[in-house]
Amino acid sequence: MLSRGKLSRGKKRQGQRDDTTRNDGEASRVLTTPRARGTLIERIAGWSIRHRALAIGGWLALVVVAVLSTSLVSGPSADTDDPGESGAVKRILNSQKNYEPVLENVLIQPKGADGGKFTDDPELRRATQDLVAEFKKTPGAVTGLRTPLSPGEEKQLSADGRSGLVTFFVAGPNDKMDAHFEAATEAVKATAARHPQVRVVQAGDQSLSTAVDEAIKEDFGSAETTSLPITLLILLVVFGALVAASIPLLLAATTVAATFGFIGVLGQWVAVNSAVSSMILLIGVAVSVDYSLFYLRREREERAAGQSVADSLRTTAKTSGHVVAVSGVTVMLCVSGLLLSGLDVFRGLALGTVLVVGLAMTGSVTVLPALLAALGHRVDKGRIPWLGKRRTTALESSAWRKAARGVVRRPLLWGGAAVVALVAMALPMFGMHLQDAAVVNSLPRSAPTVDAAIRMQEAFPGAPTPARVAVWGVDGKSSDTPEVRAAVDKLHGEIARSGGRLAGPLSTVRVDDVLVVRIPLAGTGTDPVSNDALQMLRDRALPDTLGTVEGIEYATGGRTAFAQDFAEQLSGRTFLVIGFVLVLAFALLLVVFRSLAIPLVSIALNLLSMGASYGVLTWVFQDGNLSSLLGFTSYGGVAGWLPLFMFVVLFGLSMDYHIFILSRIRERWLAGADAKEAIVGGIAASAGVVTSAAVIMTAVFTVFITLSAIENKMMGVGMAVAILIDATVVRGLLLPAALALLGERAWELPGLLSRLPGKAGQRRVPAADTDQAGAEHVARPFEGARRR
Repeated sequence: MLSRGKLSRGKKRQGQRDDTTRNDGEASRVLTTPRARGTLIERIAGWSIRHRALAIGGWLALVVVAVLSTSLVSGPSADTDDPGESGAVKRILNSQKNYEPVLENVLIQPKGADGGKFTDDPELRRATQDLVAEFKKTPGAVTGLRTPLSPGEEKQLSADGRSGLVTFFVAGPNDKMDAHFEAATEAVKATAARHPQVRVVQAGDQSLSTAVDEAIKEDFGSAETTSLPITLLILLVVFGALVAASIPLLLAATTVAATFGFIGVLGQWVAVNSAVSSMILLIGVAVSVDYSLFYLRREREERAAGQSVADSLRTTAKTSGHVVAVSGVTVMLCVSGLLLSGLDVFRGLALGTVLVVGLAMTGSVTVLPALLAALGHRVDKGRIPWLGKRRTTALESSAWRKAARGVVRRPLLWGGAAVVALVAMALPMFGMHLQDAAVVNSLPRSAPTVDAAIRMQEAFPGAPTPARVAVWGVDGKSSDTPEVRAAVDKLHGEIARSGGRLAGPLSTVRVDDVLVVRIPLAGTGTDPVSNDALQMLRDRALPDTLGTVEGIEYATGGRTAFAQDFAEQLSGRTFLVIGFVLVLAFALLLVVFRSLAIPLVSIALNLLSMGASYGVLTWVFQDGNLSSLLGFTSYGGVAGWLPLFMFVVLFGLSMDYHIFILSRIRERWLAGADAKEAIVGGIAASAGVVTSAAVIMTAVFTVFITLSAIENKMMGVGMAVAILIDATVVRGLLLPAALALLGERAWELPGLLSRLPGKAGQRRVPAADTDQAGAEHVARPFEGARRR
């Protein structure tokens, strides 16, 4: 028999369950009642709430269809089309029936610093002879074998005479090239094992490509597996409840799964490589979590203010749902600017990002409100001890309220100080040198193939990544003619007159009707020395030799050529992309907020924070600061593709914060609050969401800093710094200072623009009406708007 105390507590708990059941039942009845027509987002969310089972089931069906759609397509995926001459080389070689044979190099040199000349060292000679014997054990695996021991192959010896270079092509046919490469690699390893005093190392086309591919896969695999647990932990801290924390990850998981299903189909026409896929994954997780945070926090805030589940969802759809839609469209429009670059790699990234953001936005305004309606108060289940009770109640941030109030009192002081600080951070940007990292600069030297390439580069400049000149007949006939061979022989004279910019040894190979000539270039492959050598090859050496032969065409490709062609294409389109993004962002914000000042302020602040992040990027990676802490070696430049990529992606993502914060400020201003009080209240009310989203994004991007490739470290530092600046300095100082200086003018629209589409019917509540409405009206501005 229960004691009186236990019985009383049991009745109390039963009463709480009954209240919850009645509340959810009331929500169900109200939610299924047709509502007055509102905005498109409100109507979509309202339909999803009234038909929650259909909305949830439809979303899951979409995910399943997307995942299964990959089975409907067959054949190889699309390949990237490189720009300039390097693209012409790739296209002409791809049009041939057989693949281009892979060129591999083997460096043979003494391990000690006191080693003698190659020709005088019997151990070096024995190692070379042993390697040739190993190759002969697999007949047909290699072709075009050249060694320092062959007559007339003096070019296979280094300038100091200490090192020898063995070069060979991996033989075909196409279906046996992988097996032949493995056999050649095993022969090199066996030779190295039998000669421990001699350095026998391999680096070339396929070995370096394999090292890069493996590093990329390992890096992004690590980023993916690390970022998701970190995101879950942060969400648990943010929401204090397991169910609420799981909802953003559920939306992110289904969104990403559907995206990659559709990308599998899209990949038949648009090239999407593994690195781009991982970027799309991380962007998809970031925006899905952001949009869920916007929705969940607002719904909690409305319930904490006393609204029922039904009313809180209705208000959330009208406010945060609208913000999510505007933010999603903004991100998609910004990222679509990459299509104007004309580069295939950016085309795949742009289309994939638009797809994942579009799906995240769609899920946020359809399945998310349906799921919250189905859960009701149960969304707060699974509370974390010592944390859950405090986190499940949405509160304004007193710290951010104090900070914002101090800024609006002295906007010139605080805003001016912030501008000076960001300008100082941006100053190194003006000395930024755009230069892609060569393989020897990109990956750490701990990778054996990279170490081999570095040593090979030192002994035989340009040997690991030579320029590739493709020669083909204009009439479709073979270009391997005596006239062409004679012109290739003349290239040796051009090399001798190049002053060391062009190096040897040359190698030639025939791919069906195309002749490919490989010419080592001085430098690391992407530095100014290599670019100068490439320019000389294209402008003088080739026109004076191959250019004198009639009936042929030629083009220069290779790592150096691709980097230069890519940079030229990108630099020619950069301002077009930037202008497109800025104009679209301005137009969208002008329509959404019906204000001329707000778009101008938002764009200016974004550009300022972007400049500061560029400055930090240059100071760290180009100037080599913090290299030991971050684990990289500076090569004196910043990856050429990174600044534009950062601009487009970050401009879209940072607009999330701006739109959300400005929407909360505008709500209070429309409800009749003083301009400065609206700023303070909006900053305080949005603090929890913006801080949480910024912490998650920063944590995700910080994971990139731990990866091996220097380009990933650059991206991680640049993106994380930009997010931190945007969520702290811009949100806490610059935005409130700018709005405080503008006052009421911030929300005004000139008469000439008053006919723009948008929420023209919204009017600000006069101060007298606000006083009569009381504190409740200010606490719930949209309730007051409905009463009006």
